[in-house]
Amino acid sequence: MHGSNQSGVSDFLLLGISESPEEQQIMFWMFLSMYLVTVMGNLLIILAISFDSHLHTPMYLFLANLSFTDLFFVTNTIPKTLVNLQSQDKAISYTGCLTQLYFLVCLVTLDNLILATMAYDRYVAICRPLRYITAMSPGLCVLLLTLSWALSVLYGLFLTLLMTKVTFCGSRRIHYIFCEMYVLLRLACSNTQMIHTVQITTGCFIFFSPLGVMVMSYVWIVRTILRIPSASSKYKAFSTCGSHLAVVSLFYGTLSMVYLQPLKTHSMKDSVATVMYAVVTPMMNPFIYSLRNKDMHGALGRLLLGKAFQRLTG
Repeated sequence: MHGSNQSGVSDFLLLGISESPEEQQIMFWMFLSMYLVTVMGNLLIILAISFDSHLHTPMYLFLANLSFTDLFFVTNTIPKTLVNLQSQDKAISYTGCLTQLYFLVCLVTLDNLILATMAYDRYVAICRPLRYITAMSPGLCVLLLTLSWALSVLYGLFLTLLMTKVTFCGSRRIHYIFCEMYVLLRLACSNTQMIHTVQITTGCFIFFSPLGVMVMSYVWIVRTILRIPSASSKYKAFSTCGSHLAVVSLFYGTLSMVYLQPLKTHSMKDSVATVMYAVVTPMMNPFIYSLRNKDMHGALGRLLLGKAFQRLTG
């Protein structure tokens, strides 16, 4: 990499988590397996919801969008990681790196906003059941998703354009599986304090505002459920929220391990946390949402087995 500004950047080197050939082989098969499971799981969720009229409800519309986001997210990073693990040439162009970064920011933001929308949907379903059909009308659902997509696209574009102002003139070795903002800022030889401050400030608003919606939604949900006299009804109400709570905990838990810390303390151990939110979370989401969901079991059965499933359950 030559030159004193970003126009002189030719490429970066994505070295991954380990440079040991033996460990790279293990990681290749591990990432390949996880990628295939993630693609298959999320694709099945999308197809089951698309082809089963029983699942044409707001909750499953949001879930289909979440699965599409997770599918796109892993496809943005893992194929390049697999190529790097099998190749001596681990270079990624400056443009390719920023493209990865753009989709990373955009899709993580979209995940966050969709999870907040799903929490609001559960709030209306449990706390305002008689108004659910009118409150969660198709028009409102489309509007919420459109706003989520638009805000995510604009935020990803905003942060990526900020990164084009960063000067790189030193090391170009990235010990990560993809181009990540914190790592790129640490490679910069210009003053990145302002950019980092903007990223933290806007990131806190983008992520903690939806988290606030989720927390408030579940506070009201818990209060409503505790007033239900029947134990079986309480269990049924809690079970409809359990999957969403598990996904939210996994998403925010892994994300906070990486980003809720000063830039100077960002180190190699954060690569493992990055793998957790970038690979493990998208892989686990289909299992979490379908594990104890009878409607999803039925839809998947009809999708995969067709009439044979109807005879088995009929």
